[in-house]
Amino acid sequence: MSNMPIAPPPPPPPPGWSAPVGSRAVLRSPVGLSKVVTGLLGLGIVVDLFAVWQGSQSYELVGRLVRNVGSVSSQEIDQADSLYRVCGILQVAATLATAVVFIVWFHRARVNAEVFAPEYHEKARGWAIWGWFVPVVNLWFPRRVAIDIWKASADGNTGSRALLNWWWALWVANLVFGRLASRRYANAGTPEEIKGAIAGLMASDVLSVLAAVLALLFVRRLTRMQHEKALRGPAF
Repeated sequence: MSNMPIAPPPPPPPPGWSAPVGSRAVLRSPVGLSKVVTGLLGLGIVVDLFAVWQGSQSYELVGRLVRNVGSVSSQEIDQADSLYRVCGILQVAATLATAVVFIVWFHRARVNAEVFAPEYHEKARGWAIWGWFVPVVNLWFPRRVAIDIWKASADGNTGSRALLNWWWALWVANLVFGRLASRRYANAGTPEEIKGAIAGLMASDVLSVLAAVLALLFVRRLTRMQHEKALRGPAF
C-alpha cells in the first residue's frame, strides 16, 4: 500500500451557512487583472480631480454672475459649461471601464477564495457579478461577498477589515450622494441654484476620489493575500 498521507476532509460549514454549488472552482492568478484595475482606478482619480478643479472654476464663475450679472460674458458661460460636460463624459467613461475590469477581478478573487476555503462562503459565486447590478441588494451583497473572500484568503487570520469597511462606506455614500447631486444640478434653474448644485457635485467628486483610493488599496491588499497564499500551497 502507498504511504502517501491522506489529506483530512475540510471542516464543515458553520451553522446556517452553505457552500456554493456549481462548476469546480479553479485557482487563477489575480495579479494581472489587479494591475489593470489599479491603473484604471488611478485614471479615475485623476479625472475626478480634474472635475473638482473645473467645478471650482465654474463655481467661481457663477458666483461672479450672482454678484454682478454683467461681469460674466456668455462666451465664458458657454466655455465653462462645455468643459464641465466634458468632465462628466470622461468620468462616465472611466467609471464604466473600471467597473467592468473590477468586477472581472472580483469574480476571479471569489473563485480563488472558494478554492482556498469553500466552507466560508454564504453567497454563491454568481453574486460576485450580479450583486453589483440588482437594485437595493447592491448596497450590501458585494460587501458580504468581499468579507467572505477576505476570510478565505487570510488563512483564518482575518485581521482588521477596516480598509474593506471604509471603502464600502465611502462607495455607498458616493453612490447615494452623487445621484442626489446630479439630480439637483439637472433641475437647477437660477444662478443661485446652479452654484449650490455645483458645490454638491464637487463634494461628490471628492467622495469619489476617497472611495477610489481605498478601492485601489483594497484591490492591492486582497490580491497580495491571495498571491501569497497560493505560493504557500495547500496546508495539510
